[in-house]
Amino acid sequence: MTPIEGQPILTAAEMRAAEDAVIATGVSVETLMDRAGTAIAHAVRRLSGSNDVLILCGPGNNGGDGYVAARVLAEMGVTVRIAALSEPRTDAAKSARAGWSGPVETFSEAKPAPVLLDALFGTGLTRPLDAHLSPPFGTSPAKAGAQLGEPRDSSIALPNWTPASAGEVSVVERLQFLATAANLTIAIDLLSGLATDTGQALSTPPVFTLTLALSAIKPAHLLQPAARYCGQIRLLDIGVPATSQAGVLKTPILPTPGPDSHKYTRGMVAIIAGTMSGAADLAALAAMRAGAGYVTLLGDSQGPPHALVRTPFSTHALANDRIGALVIGPGLGRDDVARARLDAALAAGHPMIIDGDALRLIDSDRIKALNVPVILTPHAGEFDALFGKSDADKVTRARDAAARANAVVVFKGADTVIAAPDGRVRIAPGSSDWLSTAGTGDVLAGAIGAMLAAGLDPLDAAGAGVWLHGDAARRLGAAFIADDLADALRCARAAL
Repeated sequence: MTPIEGQPILTAAEMRAAEDAVIATGVSVETLMDRAGTAIAHAVRRLSGSNDVLILCGPGNNGGDGYVAARVLAEMGVTVRIAALSEPRTDAAKSARAGWSGPVETFSEAKPAPVLLDALFGTGLTRPLDAHLSPPFGTSPAKAGAQLGEPRDSSIALPNWTPASAGEVSVVERLQFLATAANLTIAIDLLSGLATDTGQALSTPPVFTLTLALSAIKPAHLLQPAARYCGQIRLLDIGVPATSQAGVLKTPILPTPGPDSHKYTRGMVAIIAGTMSGAADLAALAAMRAGAGYVTLLGDSQGPPHALVRTPFSTHALANDRIGALVIGPGLGRDDVARARLDAALAAGHPMIIDGDALRLIDSDRIKALNVPVILTPHAGEFDALFGKSDADKVTRARDAAARANAVVVFKGADTVIAAPDGRVRIAPGSSDWLSTAGTGDVLAGAIGAMLAAGLDPLDAAGAGVWLHGDAARRLGAAFIADDLADALRCARAAL
């Protein structure tokens, strides 16, 4: 099992293409399934000890992985049971089923076990798990519509079941019951009921302990609301090379001061204050704690820290050619003064982080016209205001916005997506729910400013700021405020 940091992220179509490329070299689907099931079995054995295991198998290749895992676990001496939603429908799954010599129980009648493996559908699901369980196990495909979406072999198309009626139990309800009764719950590749590419919860599945991703991380492992149900994510290598422009955000490698360093070589950050100077103060403190050598706040502000250089706002102050990053937006306001300061900032020619109120006072064409590196840090409301609303998934929206504005976009939230104009994407693993407090976005803007001023590529600077921000929150635990978060950036940076 491999941690997911830095690993590529593939959509369902990209995963199928990667598997097809391996199959084209002469490796059979059955061989890939055997690799997957064996890797799953060894992972489960390490995690479950001597506890009994119940594996839920669906009709497609995800279910086939489950049959192989059951066989290998049994060969290891583990007590394994299988409960199937229907007979296998793919050739590879049928072959895997033939290799299992034990009994197969009906999904609707299976009794719980201490360890539960979900191998019902995995990636490719497109419809809710709202089908009822009245069709008996083993009936013909015309009656037993066990295919609620698409298994890994999406060429299968079986009829739907009808929605559950009063007194009947749906697939997701039965899954919930079995998961609640288990001590350890493990999903194979992706928990059933989740949309692979969008992160949508097509049904409301139980929260699982662990998900074993096969070959590559999928968007739903990180995008909300799906990610909240997946538990810990670990990657299993089954011999399918995965490459992608999208990847999981990883721990940054940051420059550290050397014997010849001074405040300007570490990076100078200028932050423009506005009507709510406390927000700019937070951004400034964050930039200092994240490692900037010199931070100046342009505008009306007073008080500690004394290391912060406070200067009245002026175009002359903006003209300092030592400014490595200019942060505008935290607490800026939306009045005429704010607009004038934004105009001056855009004309100054410095690399920029545009946040908060400034995102409401600008459009993408104006951003695209800038000839300097720009990082935008919108939350969902600011994103909609700047780029418009859309039903597309968060990764697609962030990518499109980055290309449209020719800027790095940090689409903030519990599933922060960072996109560059060239299509590269980084998705941050789940962050602390306690970040949902005023001022934490200002802290992020300041941290990213410090990274950009230090000379990092804009995508790397954005990623490093997001990583430090998340790590600082993790260190604080519960009930912190933005001031605490800014201070905690020091420990996050020192740990690298």
